[in-house]
Amino acid sequence: MPSAPDADFATLFHFLPIGAYRSSAEGRMLHANEQLARINGFRDVAELIERARGDPEGWYVDPARRVEFRARLARDGEVRGFVSEVKRRHDGERMWVSENAHLVRDAQGRVLFYEGTVEDITGRMAEQKLMREQQDRLQALADQIPGTVFSLLIRADGTRAYRFVSSGVREMYGFEPEDLMRDPMLIARYRHPDDVPRLGAETQAILAAKVDLAGEFRIVLPDGQVKWLYKRSCEVSRDEEGVQRVGVLLDITARKKAEEALRENEALWKLALESAGEGVWDWNLATGEEYLSDSLLAMYGYSRDDIQGVAADLDARTHPDDIPAMVEARRAHFEGPAPLYRNEHRVRAKDGRWIWVLTRGMVISRDEDGRPLRIVGTHTDITDMKLAEEQQRTLEVQLRESQKMEAIGTLAGGVAHDFNNLLAAILGNLVLAREDVGADHPAQESLAEINRAAIRARQLVQQILTFSRRGAQVMEHQPLLPLVEEALGLMRSLLPAGVRLVTRLSSEPLPALVDGTQLQQVLMNLCTNAWQAFAGRPGEVTVALERAELDAARALQLGVLEPGSYVCLSVADNGPGIDEVTQRRVFEPFFTTKAPGTGTGLGLAVVHGIVKAHRGAIGLTSQPGAGTRFDVYLPLAASAGMPAASVSVAPSAPATPVPAGRHVVYVDDYEALVFLVGRLLRKQGYRVSTFESGEAVIDWLKAHPGEPIDLLVTDQNMPGSSGVEVAREVHRLRPGLRVAIVSGHVSDALIAEAARVGVDDVLAKQDSMDELGNAIRGLLDTDPVR
Repeated sequence: MPSAPDADFATLFHFLPIGAYRSSAEGRMLHANEQLARINGFRDVAELIERARGDPEGWYVDPARRVEFRARLARDGEVRGFVSEVKRRHDGERMWVSENAHLVRDAQGRVLFYEGTVEDITGRMAEQKLMREQQDRLQALADQIPGTVFSLLIRADGTRAYRFVSSGVREMYGFEPEDLMRDPMLIARYRHPDDVPRLGAETQAILAAKVDLAGEFRIVLPDGQVKWLYKRSCEVSRDEEGVQRVGVLLDITARKKAEEALRENEALWKLALESAGEGVWDWNLATGEEYLSDSLLAMYGYSRDDIQGVAADLDARTHPDDIPAMVEARRAHFEGPAPLYRNEHRVRAKDGRWIWVLTRGMVISRDEDGRPLRIVGTHTDITDMKLAEEQQRTLEVQLRESQKMEAIGTLAGGVAHDFNNLLAAILGNLVLAREDVGADHPAQESLAEINRAAIRARQLVQQILTFSRRGAQVMEHQPLLPLVEEALGLMRSLLPAGVRLVTRLSSEPLPALVDGTQLQQVLMNLCTNAWQAFAGRPGEVTVALERAELDAARALQLGVLEPGSYVCLSVADNGPGIDEVTQRRVFEPFFTTKAPGTGTGLGLAVVHGIVKAHRGAIGLTSQPGAGTRFDVYLPLAASAGMPAASVSVAPSAPATPVPAGRHVVYVDDYEALVFLVGRLLRKQGYRVSTFESGEAVIDWLKAHPGEPIDLLVTDQNMPGSSGVEVAREVHRLRPGLRVAIVSGHVSDALIAEAARVGVDDVLAKQDSMDELGNAIRGLLDTDPVR
């Protein structure tokens, strides 16, 4: 192996403006240039090599990046543009680098060493971050600027393409920014006929030379309304594609109307309108006539044809709840106690909105008896301030609502626990009743229906637990076909018009370890994503469920699976497809290609998370114009031990006699359940001692230290001592005694806590007492492992 970079390239190696190195096949740095030393904060290359040899793992901030780098190098023989955050060898300061590396092999293909370069791109990354932040700020700023901000490309042939249009165009023209970006001539069609020729002249001037443009023009909306706009734009760049310009459009209609009104009114109103900046009114109290300025009318969206010019007309548009306070404020000013008239009230705008205004005025003329004759004042729009106050109150209400829902959730969890006990008693007594009446009794059919209803009630309890956020992922071995068919049945009623749902479902059971609710959510999210891709056009969505055998090559493509047998759930559509760039991002949270406000960007991210939690993988196959298919792979489970797909309604078979002398202690705070379990176990041949609290059974154990006991079964959720606390104390008194805990909701946290105190098993409250008896028999028939 060469001991140094080849002589022909040694000068270049050390002259490179970026870091360069050579390392052994084991990853030990052999040579480095001075630039790499400087990047790492060293002046001496030898010191860098020594430090790197002493700490080969300490380069990357995220150790997983080193693993990925080595994996790519081993797989491809080279790595290019590998960007990571690293720690300088000298002082641990963080920085960003871009790495390139390749393998050098001998004639037999053995790796001799690695060679690579390292470029410090910390400044570039900071600039990119700053650029993103600036872009976000500019977007937010553009949406706050009154009027419409735009970016426009004018091509050599005079055609236009809008690259950016702010949301202000919606209020100004009545259409969406996207409408203008799709149809650049849309805005030109709104021009007043007398102003259209100016548009062609402006285009010629722009193409001829760099020029800043500013001017006023009129537009005519579909309803016939005429608006005055002011446009200012400037050139940003010019290339073979065309001239890039940016500009702003401002609605100056109110100003134009104010200018016209000023020309027509007396000098007093010229001064008032020029200085007030608000809606101005002048009320002749003797005649009832009231002058309203154009700005005041515009505040509410009215024209002079809408308002008759009398005070009563605007008063009639005042919110009924605000009139008494408004009348009282006027009276206080007219009669003298209040030097100014001041009041806040709501006025109905032309579009139906209620606008909050602050009105202030003063009587400027009285008769010889002091009665007011004329009052002038202004209206100030304070809707935003009122909305802010309302938002503050809303946040306070939301906080109280959140606290209330938390309390309801706690209550729901408690109710679910008590309801579980009731159901256990109902289900257990059903078993005993059906045995008592015999298999051929006419009551068996009614008892079977009661059993089905109780099972459905048990499922309702699980929903209550989910609402109270005490639920956890419930992984069960179950066939996938019923889950898929149930979800498809729901989705058929949700299909958009023109979308056809096709199914290809295997008749095999295809069992897997899944959370049924989450798997159905995966299917519904994928189908929703598929039909949304049609964007209102007809299409076909195909759902398939089948067994799949993955070989090593396909498993490697999916990245996280081992070769073997899997269940494949596929959702395919014949929509527009997804390009390669978008495919790399479809599972990112909040990434969406939909228009703003029409998608959260979480649907596929949730799918990916659920599939990963199920130790599965998801594949995507798509190309523009050829549709899209998602394949979800879940490990296929063995069929043995699978629960039945439906609830059995046949009476239970007689149990095998229990060996004499088996003594079971049962603890539960629910009296009916204690009685039921005691009766059931005694019927099966056990000797049973029952207690209704943890404290009672502990006292009994202390009083009967020599009493032989084979198994103690205790409920988890009880007043006083919980099941775990009972188990801890029982093991202190009887170290070798088997203990099992029963709970209506078995969570991972409960299982872990029970294991820490030496509990033998944690049992879910059974849907039938036979199942509880079988569970107890199974524990007693198994040798304890201590």
